Amino acid sequence: MALSMRRLLTCCVFLLLALPATAVTVTRVEISGTDDARLIDNVRSALAVQDAVGKPLTRRRLDLLLQQAQQQTREALEPFGYYAPVITITRSDRVAVPADRDAADTEAAAQVDVGDETGDAASLSIQIRIEPGAPVHVRSLQVAVAGTAGEDAAVRAAVAAFRPQPGAVLVHSDYEASKTRVNRVLAAQGYFDADFITREVRVTRADHAADIDVRWQGGQRYRLGEAVFVQTPEPVIRASILHGLVGWTPGDAYDADALERLRRSLAALDYFGLVDVTAQPENAQDKQVPVQVNLTPAPRSIFDFGLSYGTRSGAGFRAGLERRYLNQRGHKALAQIDWGNQRKTATVQYRVPAFAWRDGWYTASLQAADEQTDSLDNRRLEFVASRSGQFNRHLNLVASAHVLRERWSYFTVNKPAGVYQYASFLFPELRADYIDVDDRMAPRRGAGASLTVRGGRGNATSFTQLHASAQWFHGFDADTRLLLRGEAGRTFTGDLLDLPPSLRFFAGGDRSVRGYGWREIGPRIRNSLGQPFAVGATSVVTASAELERYFNGPWGAAVFVDTGSAFNGRAIDLHTGVGIGLRWRSPVGPVRIDVARGLNTPESPFTLHLNIGADL
Repeated sequence: MALSMRRLLTCCVFLLLALPATAVTVTRVEISGTDDARLIDNVRSALAVQDAVGKPLTRRRLDLLLQQAQQQTREALEPFGYYAPVITITRSDRVAVPADRDAADTEAAAQVDVGDETGDAASLSIQIRIEPGAPVHVRSLQVAVAGTAGEDAAVRAAVAAFRPQPGAVLVHSDYEASKTRVNRVLAAQGYFDADFITREVRVTRADHAADIDVRWQGGQRYRLGEAVFVQTPEPVIRASILHGLVGWTPGDAYDADALERLRRSLAALDYFGLVDVTAQPENAQDKQVPVQVNLTPAPRSIFDFGLSYGTRSGAGFRAGLERRYLNQRGHKALAQIDWGNQRKTATVQYRVPAFAWRDGWYTASLQAADEQTDSLDNRRLEFVASRSGQFNRHLNLVASAHVLRERWSYFTVNKPAGVYQYASFLFPELRADYIDVDDRMAPRRGAGASLTVRGGRGNATSFTQLHASAQWFHGFDADTRLLLRGEAGRTFTGDLLDLPPSLRFFAGGDRSVRGYGWREIGPRIRNSLGQPFAVGATSVVTASAELERYFNGPWGAAVFVDTGSAFNGRAIDLHTGVGIGLRWRSPVGPVRIDVARGLNTPESPFTLHLNIGADL
């Protein structure tokens, strides 16, 4: 028994002596030799020794990590075209000395090599110096799609855009993205059997050159099948109504854009909370792809209530009820009241789907309005019947007929209250709205424009009116953009005074010329209190330039200059305003708060303008 205990103790002593007494800790990994942040970030993410920073390591583990670092650094540089770099790896060692050790022992400890199996705990930093050398350039490029797919315009465009081109640096991410782009276009055009014939990148290190050969066999193009609508938990709209939005006939060539347009059209109806349009090439019969449309109805009723305040309307509230669908034919109804101290409106509207020609609606609406200010007593009743249609992705057209009955009176020194003018008009109107931007909520690229033409005859006079507006957006970077806006309108009439206020042009306000009040600019007269107010004009011209910059997350600022006028004849009295604004990307859309001042008169006050919602 005593002999066994001695043997056990001897084994334990040998095991303890065999354990390394030194723990090595890597404190940091320094990468130098290049200023290219892409290279540094990619090398750092590839290094196993970077993951070991701050952890105790054995000598063997450290040696292995340093051996791997050479190859890992080399491989991390190749995606950027550097295939012949010079890589130098060094380390700076420091041995930790206990505080109670005397000076003589300290000098001896400083000479201990970290690679030894004896000594105290040590730390070190690793330096990796990179000399990338000359990058590899593309010497030749062969990209092709065989078969009829190669003749498809969309596929040809994707092939022509393949990167990197001859003479460019071989950047692997560009190469992979280009392959993915061609594959996506082939699938979007219905070439589901497309596959690679060859995909090869041959690098000649000595010549710093690469030869790319990528070819596809396109195969046969699939065709679109019938769209099947599935509404869960139960149908709320007739399938025959929804089929009016399908833009293809079964057997037409497959086109992913046709599916996307159907999805957008169904979403725009606002009948459904969830719209999923799915092609099923795996279930194709004779190369014809069935399309399943899964729809989940949205809540049938929308209730709306809120408080409001306007400089002209005063304090008030808004209340409304909309029925998304009244019946399985998809009819809609809306009732809304805007009630303010000085301005009140009540609106009822009925809409019927109009899909026989283009996505759109037949609409009948009736609106009553009452405006009572220190200068104007105005009451209006207007009935509008219209037909709207989405002509294409960017252009929406509306044709409408208006029946207008209006009563108004301006309170002037020479005209007491209760002396009214009356007008009844019947006139058609054509409106075209064009929008081509990257993001409708907060555009950074593109433009929008609107053109309205209307005219008719009333009980006192006839008129023809043209009005156009446009906006242009240009983003300099992710946080800075320039917005240019313009407006022009002209009315041809025998006597402007016989036109009701709702058919006249005004300028001023947050969507016009900031620095001036709403409808403040234009020909003016004085009310019974001697205060000047605008009465509207036959023409309007406005323009605006605004520079917007976001600094901290959703918060930003803007500077702007607006100018314009409402006028009669050809004498344009331009009014200019300048200001600054606060911007907030809120969850419900952009919020813009502007402070502006008019420059035309020294006593012009500062004005505050608030806008919530999309630019277009």
